Amino acid sequence: MTATETGIVSLFGLDPDTYAPHRLHAGDRVYVETNCYTDILIEFVHARGDEPLAMMGCVLAVDFEGDQWTFFKPRPEDVERLYGLDIHEMQPYRPLPGQIVEQIGAGRTLIVELDSWYLPDTAATSYRNEHVKSSVIAESIDPGGERLRYFHGAGYYELEGEDYRGVFRLGREFSSDVLPPYTELARLDAGPRLLGEDLRRAARQMLAENAARRPSRNPFLGFGEQLARDLPRLLEGDAAAYHDYAFATVRMVGSAFEAGADHVEWVLGEAGEGAAASMREIVEGCKTLSFKLARRREFDPAPAIANLATAWDEAFAKLDDALA
Repeated sequence: MTATETGIVSLFGLDPDTYAPHRLHAGDRVYVETNCYTDILIEFVHARGDEPLAMMGCVLAVDFEGDQWTFFKPRPEDVERLYGLDIHEMQPYRPLPGQIVEQIGAGRTLIVELDSWYLPDTAATSYRNEHVKSSVIAESIDPGGERLRYFHGAGYYELEGEDYRGVFRLGREFSSDVLPPYTELARLDAGPRLLGEDLRRAARQMLAENAARRPSRNPFLGFGEQLARDLPRLLEGDAAAYHDYAFATVRMVGSAFEAGADHVEWVLGEAGEGAAASMREIVEGCKTLSFKLARRREFDPAPAIANLATAWDEAFAKLDDALA
């Protein structure tokens, strides 16, 4: 934790102008982002100097859950075991800026759901356009200067002034029928922090545990059945309905297995290349299916679903062999 004479308190002393995101958020990926929670945890762990790939075995358990794929997050017990990082809910019963100052001062920080209306890094989507909750991790705050630096999406950003007052609901009358934001405390002192080969060995054990948690039935079969029922409605709907559907389905599972492929290769090295290659077939299949859905023209999704199901079977068969 660092503090300056200007009143800024900072956990890592970062600068948004020079911050370099982790390679899981590189611009050449099919899916630059995963989901709002997993993305910020990736960058938080990376900024601390740890390897976030170690915790990404969680994606192996994703399933189709009726109308969407699993909104995957690194398992709290894995995060604590790997990095000594304990994340648990806390009560935002006081103004959040004061709580953030105190927690950063103690070497901890808050994960909090904020309104993307006031997050300038969402200028292409939600900023001053729609009210959407999104999780951020506070890294630095200056209450006097009305400035917050935070992890969000694939990077590290700053907001100030009117946006600062907006996200923390300060300085004017706001609607009273809004619930307090869901808030978590991130403690960095919950246990030993594994490094080097110790981290990789622990991640390998968790990889096997997460692989064993995979769905008992190939989840693309259930997705294909539901997509056949949903397709007429999607073709008749508007672009907004398509984007919502795509985010919850093909984009979610595609981003999961893109991260999963990198995780398997990082943990297993050459032995994991076959499983990773099949996972990347899932990624490409999801991208292709996204394009077909975006055209909003009638098509038969069965061949695409069959290929995805085959790639899923092959990925886990190869992974089981690599872990044996």
